[in-house]
Amino acid sequence: MLFITIWPLFGLICLGFLLARRGFPDPGFWPAAERLNYFLLFPALLVSSLMKAPLSDPQILRLGAASVATICLVSLGLALARKIRPVPAARFGPALQGAVRFNTYLGLAITTSLAGSEGVARAAIYLALAVPLVNVLSIIALSEAEVLRRPGVLLRTMARNPLILACLAGIALALSGIGLPWGGERFLELLARGSLPLGLLCVGAALQPGAMRRDLPALAGNSALRLLLVPGIAALVALAFGLGRVETLVLVVFSAIPTAPTAYVLTRQMGGDGTLMAGLVTAQTLAAVLTIPLVLLVLGLG
Repeated sequence: MLFITIWPLFGLICLGFLLARRGFPDPGFWPAAERLNYFLLFPALLVSSLMKAPLSDPQILRLGAASVATICLVSLGLALARKIRPVPAARFGPALQGAVRFNTYLGLAITTSLAGSEGVARAAIYLALAVPLVNVLSIIALSEAEVLRRPGVLLRTMARNPLILACLAGIALALSGIGLPWGGERFLELLARGSLPLGLLCVGAALQPGAMRRDLPALAGNSALRLLLVPGIAALVALAFGLGRVETLVLVVFSAIPTAPTAYVLTRQMGGDGTLMAGLVTAQTLAAVLTIPLVLLVLGLG
């Protein structure tokens, strides 16, 4: 049953890969579609989900704290490992992003399939805290912490992130309780409906199998960390924070999904090892077809 629920999502990723390799509908379509989704459709989904989230629910607060704790624990572990085996920022940045960043489209799609609208509302809370946190950690890792001496650069980068802005807008609407008048809520919902299928197609279009020919030990080790160990850590954190079943599902799913394709863009922009990052995105996405059902079944969440 779990496999039947999840495989269509990976089917969309495979379809996007095949369409892009055949140049259909046009090579320029996929970058434009990704920008449309990143700057418009997906922010609409975040706002429409967050504005209905029950922010006063104690489980929501626990989920937020557990999400931050999980990401920080994994990041701290990698930082300590770097002390033992030093690596330059160009490689440490991709390694950290491979471990803590997540494919948001896939995470929301799986959560929607398994937990419905309640899961989406919880997932939106997770994203509201995790998206800014992983972006800050990624930038710091790629810049050898130099950005901490220039906080203005980091703040400007965060202020231009449409996902962070959408999370802030959604939380503000939820706290105010005013909603969106004159059909505005319906308008956002219509925009949001196209986000996940288009996002998964774009994930497939961005895969680079050729990048997996190098650094096989690094790819295998980081993928095992991300897809097997991190969800185990998330399950323990969920237990420690006393999360309910849906909140635990959200935390584990977003800890078990592959890293974000946008990590490749950030890595290239900041002079990191783009080939390694592309390999991590591709290897984790391919392996996740098997590891996500396995993790959910082992943890009793399937």
